[in-house]
Amino acid sequence: MKIFPAIDIRGGKCVRLLKGDFEKATEYKKSPTDQAKEFLNLGFKDLHIVDLDGALKGKTVNLDIICEIISNYNLKIEVGGGIRSLDSIKQYIDTGVEKVILGSGAVKNKEFLKDACIKFKNKIALGLDSKDGYLSISGWKENSNIKTIDYLKEVNNFGISRIIYTDINKDGMKIGPNFGETIKIAEVSNCPVVISGGVSTINDIIKCKKLNNKKIEGIIVGKAIYDGDIELNELVKEID
Repeated sequence: MKIFPAIDIRGGKCVRLLKGDFEKATEYKKSPTDQAKEFLNLGFKDLHIVDLDGALKGKTVNLDIICEIISNYNLKIEVGGGIRSLDSIKQYIDTGVEKVILGSGAVKNKEFLKDACIKFKNKIALGLDSKDGYLSISGWKENSNIKTIDYLKEVNNFGISRIIYTDINKDGMKIGPNFGETIKIAEVSNCPVVISGGVSTINDIIKCKKLNNKKIEGIIVGKAIYDGDIELNELVKEID
């Protein structure tokens, strides 16, 4: 199982949000590049990065910081946040990103998602950010009124290489991931699924591994790391 420590960038700093609320953001002392270096030095192989400024503005904002991380540290990186054009995807792929995560742009325009999957084979991940069973978009500020499962069924054959499923009600709350809904998504999905939102203790990671679900590729860990609820030295031991 892959473990993706998370770096969310806003205003050039590492931050974590509560249920995706930009008014409830916690800033952390380490810069995104220093945090990435720490993850690498401890033995992590994968990294989840979100350009929060980009998610709000609908365009890439923190490309320079992300490029610095990619060029300096040998990590397999997935990046999301405000990626709404094929040119933006190409920018990231050209810098060495392993997966580009499409969210709002893909929900609002399924043809954009389809074109991206065709042009950038095995490079496109789909971010399904769900609240009460419905997709949220535009930095989680807007409810799409589209059922998450229904949308997945519509795009399932496009050639998506990874799904990141986030339960917004769990995100940043440290009350445990929504394993049940993630399993339902994995049962429908044609590609591997990564769990996101709500990780609170190392026991959540152990529980994820015990699911023994081959469709669930890994799990993203954010706030629990930054608040010290999970020790990185313990977390890295759970990587398969």
